[in-house]
Amino acid sequence: MRRKTILIGLAILAAVIAAGGIYLLLGGGQRPVELRGYVGGEKIGLLDDPEVQRVLERDYKLILDYAKAGSLDMVTADHEGRDFLFPSSQTALEYYQQLYGAPDRSQIVFNTPIVLYTHRPILEAFLGAGMVTEEDGVYYMDMEALVEAMEAGTTWAQLGLEELYGQVAVNTTDPVRSNSGNMFAGLLANVLCGGVADEDSVENILPRLRDLFEKLGYMESSSSDLFDQFLKTGMGAKPMMAGYENQLLEFAVENPEDWAQLKDDIVLIYPTPTVWSSHIFIALDEAGEAGIDALLDEEVQRLAWENHGFRTEVSGTDADEDHFGVPHLAAEITQVAAMPSYAAMEKIIAALS
Repeated sequence: MRRKTILIGLAILAAVIAAGGIYLLLGGGQRPVELRGYVGGEKIGLLDDPEVQRVLERDYKLILDYAKAGSLDMVTADHEGRDFLFPSSQTALEYYQQLYGAPDRSQIVFNTPIVLYTHRPILEAFLGAGMVTEEDGVYYMDMEALVEAMEAGTTWAQLGLEELYGQVAVNTTDPVRSNSGNMFAGLLANVLCGGVADEDSVENILPRLRDLFEKLGYMESSSSDLFDQFLKTGMGAKPMMAGYENQLLEFAVENPEDWAQLKDDIVLIYPTPTVWSSHIFIALDEAGEAGIDALLDEEVQRLAWENHGFRTEVSGTDADEDHFGVPHLAAEITQVAAMPSYAAMEKIIAALS
């Protein structure tokens, strides 16, 4: 009887071991691999999203560990022990290539346009001055008119906003360190050049571009920090800022009660033209390459739009304004200019350093 019990026990043990072997063979026992890298602050909400993390770990056996850094800062940061960079522009990739050569692999994961955020009274003043127009419920800023007002030193009071101090200006991040500021500088350079700035044409407008940014004083190094300050400090401190479209969409999804209180004041305006911010994943080693395939997953792409406002293949439907609860959201982005060449952007960065 005892011998029979032992045999039965051995059989059960063998079955458990065999089942465990099959489980491991099928990948069920594979432990997640942790990838470490630098990420632009505007993507932290996405990477912290439990639904996104679940897909990455379940389907790709990946955990993304990150440190926040500006898109240009991360290129020159210490890459020891890092598997990836996740900046917000092609310029950052070209900067990387100049310093280190071609990365193991790189891929644009999603896009978001550069937009302007302001407050309702300021919007009304811009509409009255003819600087902003409305088309199909979407507001568009005439960038030539805005730059003209900024260069002329037009005050907010001259636009009828007696309660605001100082001249018309657009708060932005430091263009030498952060991508949103860098891209807004490229957009201004295009306007000043009367077309897409190149290595030659940009030379003539650098003093004017420098003057525009010198009026801003201290600039944040992170777009997420600037957006947070814009929401918290109100119209008097930061009348208008340049940032990413996805920032407001993500905020509305993640903070519905706060957005319900702010939505009658905060206004989204699209520059005419605007520029695309391409969020590009740069793999620094073979392990980092797995992050590209994971972030291009269909479910991750859907979550990137629905929860965080990044433009992907699933974005741009007529129901999106209802989904986010953000008025004046453009169904698609059509009035887009190319960013200046990398050689031109190098000169812009040097001039603003």
